[in-house]
Amino acid sequence: MTDFTQILSQLKFDASGLIPTIVQSADSGRVLMLAWMNEESLALTVEKGETVFWSRSRQELWHKGATSGNTQKVVKLQADCDGDTLLAIVHEAGPACHNGTESCFDTLEIL
Repeated sequence: MTDFTQILSQLKFDASGLIPTIVQSADSGRVLMLAWMNEESLALTVEKGETVFWSRSRQELWHKGATSGNTQKVVKLQADCDGDTLLAIVHEAGPACHNGTESCFDTLEIL
């Protein structure tokens, strides 16, 4: 695997030091959620093999499933062609959404 510092240098974090991360089920292919990572949460995700995000509302690290048990084991983590968005393909242990649905995109259908 490439040196983590080299990987970080290829990513484009926003002015707040964050990068959007799309989470997709390795089992169903569904998009489960969109969350944000900073350098620290990305490093912890790589280290733990489970998703760790930055909570913009709470301004703290958030290990997905740490309290609910609905963890996300990372199968693959990759950046898009511009290096400004991440895709985490995961095996999920329970619903991804805080409201109990499989996906955060189960609530409002627009079209």
